[in-house]
Amino acid sequence: MGKIVITTNATLDGVVEDPDGKEGFDRGGWFYRFGEADVPAWDVLSTQQAVEAEALLLSRRTDTWFGTRERPGEWADRTLAMPKYVVSTTNDEPAWQNSTLLNGDAVEQISELKAKLNGEILVYGSYTLVRTLIEHHLADELRLCVFPVVLGSGRRLFDGFTEAHPMRLTSLRRVGDGIMFYTYEFEKH
Repeated sequence: MGKIVITTNATLDGVVEDPDGKEGFDRGGWFYRFGEADVPAWDVLSTQQAVEAEALLLSRRTDTWFGTRERPGEWADRTLAMPKYVVSTTNDEPAWQNSTLLNGDAVEQISELKAKLNGEILVYGSYTLVRTLIEHHLADELRLCVFPVVLGSGRRLFDGFTEAHPMRLTSLRRVGDGIMFYTYEFEKH
């Protein structure tokens, strides 16, 4: 059975919106402005996670974001080669190569995917999808890179939940000089 692992970047106050500044959010670009010195160490961590994963699970919007940007190196080589599953309500063709479209009942299809695969299924970005995975108890682990800045506004990872979702901290480490990397397991009901 697959293990769904959400891996994301956030500010200290939980903002996940527009980390690279290309989406037009007035406080966007925080990833590089407040983590620039730590990006090489973050890149090593990101690459390690991709190498160890079996597949990626993405929303259509995140697939488009990744599929239209170039990033050289081992991370790019690995993510291009691995299977990707794209959840979409619009039935648009995935932008990233080696992708399979999942349309229809997302919870049902993701449950089937999880039963079919035997390794880590990484989820990048895809914040609406992340909320669905957590709300339906499909996520197994959360890996959170916290950048040393408070933005005060912006879309937050955990906005809009209808119930509590307890987690257990399994790992904590520093990435570079300022980013903290937390790993949590979701407690199963």
